Amino acid sequence: MNALNHRRIVIGDVHGHYEGLMTLLDAIAPTSEDEVYFLGDLIDRGPQSAQVVNFVMESPYQCLLGNHEMMLVNILTEGNNQAPMLQAWLYSGGQATVASYKQAIVPHSHVEWFMSLPTYLDLGDIWLVHAGIDPSMPLSKQTSEQFCWVREEFHSIQKPFFKDKLIIIGHTITFTMPGVNPGQLAQGRGWLDIDTGAYHPRSGWLTGLDITNNMVYQVNVLKKMTRVLSLEEATAHVNPNDIKSTNQRRGMETRG
Repeated sequence: MNALNHRRIVIGDVHGHYEGLMTLLDAIAPTSEDEVYFLGDLIDRGPQSAQVVNFVMESPYQCLLGNHEMMLVNILTEGNNQAPMLQAWLYSGGQATVASYKQAIVPHSHVEWFMSLPTYLDLGDIWLVHAGIDPSMPLSKQTSEQFCWVREEFHSIQKPFFKDKLIIIGHTITFTMPGVNPGQLAQGRGWLDIDTGAYHPRSGWLTGLDITNNMVYQVNVLKKMTRVLSLEEATAHVNPNDIKSTNQRRGMETRG
């Protein structure tokens, strides 16, 4: 590994697993000179969403808006269709988030922070976004709907969206893609998915990627184990032609 003074580190969907996140950061051991980025979906499904949000808010790290934060913000800011949106969010893991806030109320400071989160970050050769990009639309026309929710249209692209940037995403659990095992990262045409399904009983892996040194750090929140792999050995390549049929079979329990 070519260790450098300054690393760029990206962390996949945490989904309320605070203890797993702390173990992962202990393994990565970021310094004050390292840049750490979260891809969103800090909340829901896992038991400690409030603690995860508190930590990231108070840290020097940057975070993107995920679809789960977006759902919560929409519930609290759009009054007309609040009931169906609330039901959908609770079904998607929101009940665990509510339970993690002891007063059963999400603090206003947390909601304001969610609302301030960017939907993507351009790091030059790396482009960070929670879910992906709709390849059928100009980038300037896309909104949080595409950046936080897109799946099949992006995963099945036949050529990279950017000529000179790798897109790193979370949102879709990697093992739901053809040929990818639980814990593996998934690579397509110009994109790399690092959401290895920390909350899911088939996986339990929470992933951090050191882009600078092409190293993958993982903690299994179910088995309480940690491992470090090269990016090459941790990654499975996905055939875009196989994405559509696989996505059609995927159940809601594997949604990000």
